[in-house]
Amino acid sequence: MEISAAGRLEVRITAADVGKRVSVRSLIEHGPSGEKFTDTVGVLTSWDTGVLRITRKSGESVRVAESALVAGKVIPSAPARRRGPAASYEELARVAARGWRPVESERLGAWELRAAAGFTRRANSVLPLGDPGLPLDDALTAVRRWYAARGLPAYVQTATGAEGTQELLCAELEQRGWVREVTAELWTGALAPVADLGDDPSGVLLSRDADGAWLARYQRKGVSEVALRVLGAGSPDAPVPGEPSVWFATVPGAPGAEAPAAIGRCVVDGRWAGFAAVEVDPARRREGLATAVMAALAARALEEGASAAWLQVETDNEGARALYDRLGFAPHHAYHHYRAPDGAASEGSAPDSSVPAGDGAP
Repeated sequence: MEISAAGRLEVRITAADVGKRVSVRSLIEHGPSGEKFTDTVGVLTSWDTGVLRITRKSGESVRVAESALVAGKVIPSAPARRRGPAASYEELARVAARGWRPVESERLGAWELRAAAGFTRRANSVLPLGDPGLPLDDALTAVRRWYAARGLPAYVQTATGAEGTQELLCAELEQRGWVREVTAELWTGALAPVADLGDDPSGVLLSRDADGAWLARYQRKGVSEVALRVLGAGSPDAPVPGEPSVWFATVPGAPGAEAPAAIGRCVVDGRWAGFAAVEVDPARRREGLATAVMAALAARALEEGASAAWLQVETDNEGARALYDRLGFAPHHAYHHYRAPDGAASEGSAPDSSVPAGDGAP
């Protein structure tokens, strides 16, 4: 908090600081254990009619009455990362999008409209990296029309918690009645330490294709041809220079088993290797199979020139988060999917509404 030379707390922010990262202390009437103050850190997204709105790193929007302010100051736009490879939000957003490609996309200025017959929100939402070239209300109207023409609900994917993320856009969407349905996080880590954990990779089979055995373990049942195209990230059996390289890992199950013991997926794109769909037979958990899958995929990614890793995981997937923490990953930013207030899918469409525990991301 800001303290004057006389030792008094001071409010050193104004409405002109909207869009900046701030730290404020405010009075609370009925705090726990008699506490009188609460501290809030995040991006100041609005200051209207005596009320401040601050968006925290998690995406949570906090309202603070101007009359309750005790102290406040502008702070650096993003906290220093304690571990993991350095990367901007935009770089990671583009790499993640290349690793989970839609079957159809269209540009709206710097926004990308993506569709894949409803298979996952990531492949059926707008990625707004820049200016749409229209006033926001007109851009959102165009978005809703584009998805309605495909029998899909309109989603916008936003991010919070890192330099260059979209706290202001989140606030604008919420003011217009868009509903945040799911929040997840993108984590990053060094690749080599993950590969070093594979003492005996011989039990993990790697393939360019998601074959029938792999799909038998994948938790999204009834995978369609569209889904297979998304899983393949548009990549053919052999990698094309400049295009992502996709690998599928399988740990065979016991003889006669209906599905493998474990699976995983990795997309190598330049210096980045992205992990997804790491799933283990519930009866075989705590045997190190998830670690073995990731180690084998990491070793292959190292051979193809990658050095850093990323993955996406839901905020309530405690098992996956514990695993990734042990492997040296750490959160980089949170991302959210906002749905249009009256954007309902038409009859016969199948928008994704569930997230498998192993994939860890919507």
